[in-house]
Amino acid sequence: MAKFQINILGCGSATPSARHMPSCQVIDFRDRLMMIDCGEGAQMQFRRMSLKFSRLSHIFISHLHGDHLFGLPGLLSTMALHDAVSRITIHILEEGVPLLRSWLDTFLRDSGLEVIYDPIVAGESRVLLDEKALTVECFPLYHRVPCTGFIFREKEKSRHLDGEMAAFLNLTPTQRVALKAGRSITHESGRIYTPEMLTTPPEPAVSYAYCSDTLADNRVADAIAGVDTVYHEATYDDSLRALAMQRGHSTALQAARIARRAGARQLILGHFSKRYESEDVLLEEARTVMDNVIIAREGMKIDLL
Repeated sequence: MAKFQINILGCGSATPSARHMPSCQVIDFRDRLMMIDCGEGAQMQFRRMSLKFSRLSHIFISHLHGDHLFGLPGLLSTMALHDAVSRITIHILEEGVPLLRSWLDTFLRDSGLEVIYDPIVAGESRVLLDEKALTVECFPLYHRVPCTGFIFREKEKSRHLDGEMAAFLNLTPTQRVALKAGRSITHESGRIYTPEMLTTPPEPAVSYAYCSDTLADNRVADAIAGVDTVYHEATYDDSLRALAMQRGHSTALQAARIARRAGARQLILGHFSKRYESEDVLLEEARTVMDNVIIAREGMKIDLL
């Protein structure tokens, strides 16, 4: 069965606390793992959630603040030590590449782990990964330092072929592929069969936007317009919106307004300030704007399909 799942490893801000770990998520797309941000303690959370290092192929870092990348050297060191994978690609703002190279040249000099760097230019929007069933894009966010968000998009799926009719008509593999792709075929009898005659529509493709540290800005909403599920930072409640603006962050109410403007059907809130003993106030604020709001929790798995 197809899988498109978000694993929440950390959803706190700034530093680890008794309640939350710093930012880290893992996307499980058809059993292939891709990490977004890598805060301190990420590899321990990775193990606690029974994720497999051998399936991790890409790491996307939103910006160069410690709570989003201090877990990366330890994670890569462990992966290299156990020969978990031979190659991993890190998508990171270009000024972070020499920093990582310095770390890894010191601690992983003799390892067999090949690290491929994909430098992201501050402020750019482009496709970072384009595969058979999935694309990953970056887009600018608006924090105190250069910051980037990520969109994971499922590609359009194939139509469902009526297997019994295909066998009865003795369709060739080429004809089956054409019908599933939405093209008509000419049968050996001379009759033309349209996709509507022998197939049913596919399930809709879904998408996920990760909006890390950022001011609430309509340019973010425009960049993620049409995305199904949005993760948006909600460091503070709206009584602290002046502080949020000063520090380059958003309130829960502002996050919900961005998600609503983008047309999202679901909002996930995270990156919580450690001042909160409960995030109920943030949830209540966001739900004045959107009904479908989730408070991120460590260990949470969210199925998008």
